Amino acid sequence: MSIVVVGANHRTAPLELLERMSVRGDSLPKMLHDLCTGEHTSEAVVLATCNRTEVYLVAERFHGAFGEVRNFFSDLTFLPPERFADSLYVHYDDQAVTHLFEVAAGLDSAVPGEHEILGQVRTAWEVARSEQAAQRGLNLLFRHALEVGKRARTETAIGRQSTSVSHAAVRMATERLGSLEGRRAVVVGAGTMGRRLARFLGEAGVGELVVVNRTPQRAEAMLRELQLDAVVSGLGDLHHHLGAADVLFSATEAPEPVVGHVAADAAGADQDRVRLALDGRREPLLAIDLAVPRDIDPSLGESDSVVLLDMTAVAQTTEQAVGERQREALAVRRIVDEEVARYTAASSAREVAPLIASVRQRAETVRSSELDRFAKALAGLDASQREAVEALTKGIVAKLLHEPTVRLKDSAGSSQGDRLATSVAELFDL
Repeated sequence: MSIVVVGANHRTAPLELLERMSVRGDSLPKMLHDLCTGEHTSEAVVLATCNRTEVYLVAERFHGAFGEVRNFFSDLTFLPPERFADSLYVHYDDQAVTHLFEVAAGLDSAVPGEHEILGQVRTAWEVARSEQAAQRGLNLLFRHALEVGKRARTETAIGRQSTSVSHAAVRMATERLGSLEGRRAVVVGAGTMGRRLARFLGEAGVGELVVVNRTPQRAEAMLRELQLDAVVSGLGDLHHHLGAADVLFSATEAPEPVVGHVAADAAGADQDRVRLALDGRREPLLAIDLAVPRDIDPSLGESDSVVLLDMTAVAQTTEQAVGERQREALAVRRIVDEEVARYTAASSAREVAPLIASVRQRAETVRSSELDRFAKALAGLDASQREAVEALTKGIVAKLLHEPTVRLKDSAGSSQGDRLATSVAELFDL
């Protein structure tokens, strides 16, 4: 049995493939069920974010389980395996543990140290648990991963400065425009990322903020919680706000573009109102698309009236600043190494625990049987004498088993430990 992770992220796969690998929340339960009913997979967690889609699993047989996950990605993308095989990475056992711990610690994010990933890891695990796809093996792993993520952010400065994709996007807009003070910003989407964008834009001092959402009431509720003044608009009125806007951010969970697509009006005539509004601008609009799949039609970037940046640009910009965090990254990697060793030791000890319990139970059965066999000979003993015999026999058994138990625990997880465990099982006929 092995812990295995198979996935693709912003470093290994182009944005077009990551879009096809995106997972809708309402489809996740069925995906987890399908994975866990495979012949070679007993547990599964799917971690899907704007930068990655990964499947963590407990594999009874590695090659068989890998084939099942490859088929999962093929069904997800509607592509034959050879079209995405080169973009997949595969880790197992200690490497899989290390990878998840690095993900939770923020080392593998487009924005190093970002906080959002820790919540996404927790949510992925909670969904798998609710669907009974995560059991003893992955529950132990993901619980430990969350501890690693918290420790990394508590004991190092990896999470300072840009702490999320949305924060990095606002900083990138600030650098490109010189300042956001007095500027007009439009945010499409009122979900988690839209909320963070609105908050960071407020802190940056934007002159006017417009929040556009399919459901305006949700945007209004969000702004009340943030205590921000903004114009709220429905998605159908987006074009009204683009003529005077300086920057547009889009971060919805829509399965297809919501900005720049051609829509039909009530009369049935095809009109691209967004494009018409952009064509009338004197200066190009800075448009930053943080959604995967993308929210903004890529063809808009071909226009002279738009400077379009997507998640690939955000990742490239933030990775240029990784050098500034190398010292913190090294500190986080030391934490990850320590925690991997601690997890491995604890996991190995748990694996050998049933064997030790069986040995002790066998010894107790023999001790009790022998006392029963000599019951007549011991019948004349008073209560204190019987307690002394019980204590004596239990003490002998405990002392005899102490050293073998210590050796089994200390060598657990090693080749020597496997040999010892096999020998003990055979000697005690367990």
